[in-house]
Amino acid sequence: MELNDVRAFARTADLGSVSAAARLLGLPKSTVSRSLTRLEATVGAVLIDRSIRHLRLTDAGVLFRPYAIRILADVDEAGTALDSFTGVPRGTLRVSAPFTFVVAIVSPMLPSFLASFPEVRVVLDVENRVIDMPVEPADLVIRVGALPDSDLIARHLLTTEAWTCASPSYFAAQGMPPSVAELSRHSLIGYADLLTTWSYRMTGGAVERVEFRPAYVVSDSVALEPMLIGGAGIGRLPDFLAKRAVAAGDLVRLFPEAVGDTFDVHALYTSHRSLSAKVRVFIDALTEYLAAAKPGASWQAGTQR
Repeated sequence: MELNDVRAFARTADLGSVSAAARLLGLPKSTVSRSLTRLEATVGAVLIDRSIRHLRLTDAGVLFRPYAIRILADVDEAGTALDSFTGVPRGTLRVSAPFTFVVAIVSPMLPSFLASFPEVRVVLDVENRVIDMPVEPADLVIRVGALPDSDLIARHLLTTEAWTCASPSYFAAQGMPPSVAELSRHSLIGYADLLTTWSYRMTGGAVERVEFRPAYVVSDSVALEPMLIGGAGIGRLPDFLAKRAVAAGDLVRLFPEAVGDTFDVHALYTSHRSLSAKVRVFIDALTEYLAAAKPGASWQAGTQR
């Protein structure tokens, strides 16, 4: 029985599609189909009914599935144990992270990480959707914002503050709002086409808010930054992205004495037992990079939950 055939079956059973399993495994669909056929020949039973539009596990497939999951989990655990025994991080490390965080943090950190750990092969999946880690082959997931309830272990990486910014040319043409309330008179750019609220904790502790319908909508901070620099309006960027443009004079930060809305960034993994050497050193490298960057008081090293 080939391990790759078992993996192909498990992913197909999880996702209900040979095509989806192939995309997840990074293999041609034909390769996954051959793996399923070979596995069925090995066990002497049809495991997945592929004669219908939507795949369905046969009785034999339902019986075999928990054993397949256990086989793959045991292999992963064996690899983790060997990593701990040898003390040398190695193998493929699959990381899922949102685009803005990758551009501002992960990509600049990666060259030195790869030089330090040449036996680790990083596969970086740039997205922000919810990942089902027991199903999908991600060793580490980085997410921004509130975390859903789950059995995953969360390592707090940093707390980022939303900086309200616009270009000098925009303020020269439209004037700089003297207060939070005056923001509503300007072209405000949001991340969603919804009624939006920006909050600010002022020096004395009072919280001021502005509620508005965005003049323009851009769903990603990296795409928003050049719009702001070009004078399209006023928007919010995470401090780790905005600080460079502000330092260069391309953007001006509004209300720097106030604290804008903050968001936590976490690294998620399945359990302490599966914290392999490659995952551990990657998290450590991220933490060290963030500490060395010292981008602002809102960035804090975190803890596990």
